[in-house]
Amino acid sequence: MPRFLFWICFLMPLLPLVAQEYSIIDRRAIKSYEDGEQFSSRRQWPEAMGSYRAAYERSHDFFEAYLRHAQVLLTTGNPSEALQVAERGERRIKDQNLFKGRFGWLISQLLVEVGEFESAIAKLRTIEEFLEEEFLQSENYLELKKRMDFIAFEITNQRDIIKEKLPEPLNTFQLQYFPVLTADSKKILFTKRDGLKNFEHEDIFVSYLEDDQWTEPQPISQTINTTYNEGTCTISADGNILIFTSCDTPDSFGSCDLYITQKVSDKWQRASNMGKNVNSRFWDSQPSLSADGRVLFFSSNRREGYGGNDIWFSERNEDGSWSEAKNLGPHVNTSRDEVSPFIFFNNEVLFFASDGHLGFGGKDLFMSTFSMGEFGPPVNLGYPINDQKDQLALFITAQKDYAYYTENSYQDGKADSSFLYRFNFPKEIDLGEKIIVSEGRVLDRKTGEPIDARLSLVNLANDSTMYEFLSDGKTGEFVMLYPDKSLTGLYVEKKGFIPKIYNVDRDSLKNRSNIQIELDPIERGKNFVFENVYFDTDKSELKEASVSSLNRLSNFLRQHPQVNIQVEGHTDNVGVTDYNLALSLRRAQSVKEYLVDLGIPSERMETLGKGDSEPIKPNDSEENRSFNRRIEVIIQ
Repeated sequence: MPRFLFWICFLMPLLPLVAQEYSIIDRRAIKSYEDGEQFSSRRQWPEAMGSYRAAYERSHDFFEAYLRHAQVLLTTGNPSEALQVAERGERRIKDQNLFKGRFGWLISQLLVEVGEFESAIAKLRTIEEFLEEEFLQSENYLELKKRMDFIAFEITNQRDIIKEKLPEPLNTFQLQYFPVLTADSKKILFTKRDGLKNFEHEDIFVSYLEDDQWTEPQPISQTINTTYNEGTCTISADGNILIFTSCDTPDSFGSCDLYITQKVSDKWQRASNMGKNVNSRFWDSQPSLSADGRVLFFSSNRREGYGGNDIWFSERNEDGSWSEAKNLGPHVNTSRDEVSPFIFFNNEVLFFASDGHLGFGGKDLFMSTFSMGEFGPPVNLGYPINDQKDQLALFITAQKDYAYYTENSYQDGKADSSFLYRFNFPKEIDLGEKIIVSEGRVLDRKTGEPIDARLSLVNLANDSTMYEFLSDGKTGEFVMLYPDKSLTGLYVEKKGFIPKIYNVDRDSLKNRSNIQIELDPIERGKNFVFENVYFDTDKSELKEASVSSLNRLSNFLRQHPQVNIQVEGHTDNVGVTDYNLALSLRRAQSVKEYLVDLGIPSERMETLGKGDSEPIKPNDSEENRSFNRRIEVIIQ
């Protein structure tokens, strides 16, 4: 619901369209007023305002005319002028308590519209005694009172933020909006529009951060930007998957559909419609892709929702297809509009804009946290992040340092331009665990050539894949991000190569920008440390956290049926040498038995215990001894 219609709902009960009695008796003034009412019923706003003005200019105490003129000015998006008219009328009041209540009621709402919140709250308090008892018990009054109490609390507990317009060469167009960034915050994408009218052309533009300066924005790609309208996009954390909105294209299901494309060898491929499971014959737009590329959130006005625009989501299937879109539910969606979703990089906090939840009057920004299998009740982000204007298109960096958004400029009550802004994101807003961002390259150790390998970050505690990425086949580069968990494994895999396995903490991979991963082609005699296989002290039974690595070794052997392996157990030098030798063999045999249970033929695997005879680090500290306690796999 537009903001002006929201406030009109509160005004109408006090102002009947056909008044039986007036505050004046001048027939010519009354005739002008009633002409204004007729024009208003036909939505002929300029003519209506002219008639109301003529009415109170002829009879200066014609309070109904002031009120109706101010009301129509608000309806047409001119709250400042409406406030001037209402205050002019209020100054004419002497002992008419009824009109003191009506003018005060209107003025308090107009003060909210122009952002004078403290004055609005004070005004409402001073005029409550002049409002009829029946109206004080009405739903309209109680809802506004609740909103005013909310605003009073928020402005008393406001966030400490500084808003800043992004510098040139950004913001050189008249209209640019919906900013999104990659996980490293070095690439920004936004929608650029040629003009203010609905049919004006939209394209996606991109700029790069180089030496702390943004480069000149350029169209993202000729394969993405076409003669149709492309905009409001989302990009995966590594910058290789792009989902965007395109309107009125020949293969669309409705007015605007969502399209997907992938970057291969540093080039964007031709985009394809995401299909009927995602798109509908209605408006589908404003996508937000989870950092791992597995869940898509978007806004749609399809009829199966709760009303207006709702937030919907679709999940990527194992075969790369997308599941049938589902409504996010009544915690988030209301009978009004919920738009511009943004899922934070931890996949647990969703931001969106809404005029259906308690806020400042327009579209406010809210956050909802995922818990117990669903997104919970939204929380307003507070003042001054939200104010009397519409807030839209929020994007928060993986580093949690800045929030990017769009701010509109208005002229004569209409949007005249839009620019990209940012503000320091308040630390008191909890976004969950710290997000780690690491970058690097994957290369063929033998040739030095880049490899398009799959990198999987796994929570070893429950064998759940948190994020999956592909390194770029042309450069070998990758960007990965993940929550700061203590037990995390990184698996780098490519068919025809020996997998590389890391423990993120122990191998110091956090917040690094120059990780170089070299994969060995499969050859006899090659070996690798089989990380993330755990045993209790002096035990040979596998711990639960070993499951991820064991399952991936099983997949490697299935994918390469010609490969046989030898599983070697190693210990540190604590204890008797002969005992360590036997313990290391039992541990190697436990790994083999697990793989046999998964269906790998026993004859493809040999086991050997090396005890403490081949340390890879000096046994002079607990940290070094932990590296020596290991399982190695040798290609036979």
